[in-house]
Amino acid sequence: MSHRRPHLLLSSLIALTVALTGCASTDIASTPANVVVAANSNADLTTFAKLIKQAGLESTLEAAGPVTVFAPSDEAFKALPAATLDKLSKDPEHLKSLLNYHVVPGLMKASDFDGSKQIATANGAKVTVSKAGDFVTVDDALVTKADIASGNGVIHVIDRLLTPPKK
Repeated sequence: MSHRRPHLLLSSLIALTVALTGCASTDIASTPANVVVAANSNADLTTFAKLIKQAGLESTLEAAGPVTVFAPSDEAFKALPAATLDKLSKDPEHLKSLLNYHVVPGLMKASDFDGSKQIATANGAKVTVSKAGDFVTVDDALVTKADIASGNGVIHVIDRLLTPPKK
């Protein structure tokens, strides 16, 4: 009987190691490589993902980063007049500027926000990010889903399209 215990202990340790290794690799494998992949794999961000491609921002958002993206949900885009979305689709430079207003260099998770502060976006204008309790707002948009992780940053889903200030 005493000869079986070392084998049983060794078998248990091997099983535990395999189980823990499997959990760790699952977590790594489930994190999208970048914010473009994360947006493309999120059912609420299909319009945003399509517009990233139309604006030619894929390579920028696939880069090393880190970046924080405030991505309007499909519902946010549906709330726009159809003519507005059509006009944006036909003007890549304006679309690129508008989408860059939703991108902030650096990694900012919801827990990093405190109070209210202005943050510079990739298009040069500033957004106001505020946190009260568990609620985070960006300009006049509410973050409806926070901290969608990717290999080069994070996405926060918002309930409306952000509009940069007029120059």
